[in-house]
Amino acid sequence: MRKSGWAAATGLGALVLLLTACGGSSGSSAAAGSAGAASATAPAASGSSGQAPASSVSAASTATRNGASSPSASPTKVRHSVGPQPSSGTVTFPSVGTTIMVIEHTNLGFVLAEANGQVVYTYAKDSKGGTPTCTGSCAAAWPPVTGVPQAGPADHFPGTFGVVKGAGGVEQITYNGMPLYAFKGAKPYTTKGNDLGGVWHVVPMSASYIG
Repeated sequence: MRKSGWAAATGLGALVLLLTACGGSSGSSAAAGSAGAASATAPAASGSSGQAPASSVSAASTATRNGASSPSASPTKVRHSVGPQPSSGTVTFPSVGTTIMVIEHTNLGFVLAEANGQVVYTYAKDSKGGTPTCTGSCAAAWPPVTGVPQAGPADHFPGTFGVVKGAGGVEQITYNGMPLYAFKGAKPYTTKGNDLGGVWHVVPMSASYIG
C-alpha cells in the first residue's frame, strides 16, 4: 500500500512538474510575444514621431485657415504720410540788404512805397542825379530810404531805380535820379507827409503798373 501510494505520489509530482514546465514555456512565449509586439509597435511609434513635422504643418495650415492670419490673405497695406509737394513755380528770396519797392493804394491814389507799406517821398531841394541835401536834423525827421532797390514781383515801374551816396556814405535809393525819403513815425499806407512845407511829395503811380 505504501509503495503504491509513494509511486502514485511520485507520478503526481512528476505530472505537476511537467505541467509547470509547460506553463512556464507558455508564459515565456507570451512574454516573448508581448516583447515582439512591443518591438513591432516601437518602430511604428518611431515612424509616427518622424512624421510629426508633417502633422504640425497640417495643423498649422488648418489653424491658419481658421484663424485671422493666412498666407493667402492680402498683405497689410502700409500707409505713408504725404509730405509737402513742391510748388509749380520757383520762389526766390531777395538777398540781405535788398529793399523791395512796390506800388500801394492810398488816400491819394497809387503811390511808390516800400514793401512794408511805408510811403516814400522826394525832396524838392534835391536835384535829379545830385547828392541828397536833406541831412542832419532834416534827415532825423526824413530818414533816407536805403539798401539795394528791387521792384516787387507784381510791379512794373515806368521809371528806374538807382543808388546815390548820401551823408556819411549812406547808399540812398533813387527813383528817376531823385533821392527817396520816408516820413519818420508815419504809419504804413498813410501820406501825411505829402506837401509838407511845400517841398515833400509822394511819387505818383498808376494801377496799370501792377500785374
